[in-house]
Amino acid sequence: MPNSRDAAAQTPEVDAVLDVVDALSPVELDGLPYGVIQLDRTGRILKYNAVESRLASLAQEDAVGKQFFTEIAPCTRVQEFYGRFKEGVIREVLDTSFKFHFAFKQAPRDVTVRLFFSKRTQTVWVLISDHEGTD
Repeated sequence: MPNSRDAAAQTPEVDAVLDVVDALSPVELDGLPYGVIQLDRTGRILKYNAVESRLASLAQEDAVGKQFFTEIAPCTRVQEFYGRFKEGVIREVLDTSFKFHFAFKQAPRDVTVRLFFSKRTQTVWVLISDHEGTD
């Protein structure tokens, strides 16, 4: 999969975080100004930071261990999101950004999503920035 950026370029801060994200502690992940989710190769949530918990109105303990694409955010099970995830996992190469609408009943959100595959941990990091609010 070619390195594609479908949305506006991300900030240098996000690029710096991606370089070290595997080593961040839960406290450090919670201190980031945007949502961060770590998924295993099947889409199961391994880490779910405090910002994403607040923005999605979902407690961290209710998210970790669940399947992101079916149990937590079934609206993401579309080619635009899940298709990119699957292809990136198969190829073990993924670094893409795109705009997405989370069609949650309680709190729909327009966001910018960045998917990044970590070869070190064989996981996918999902970074989510709200268009309104913190970026």
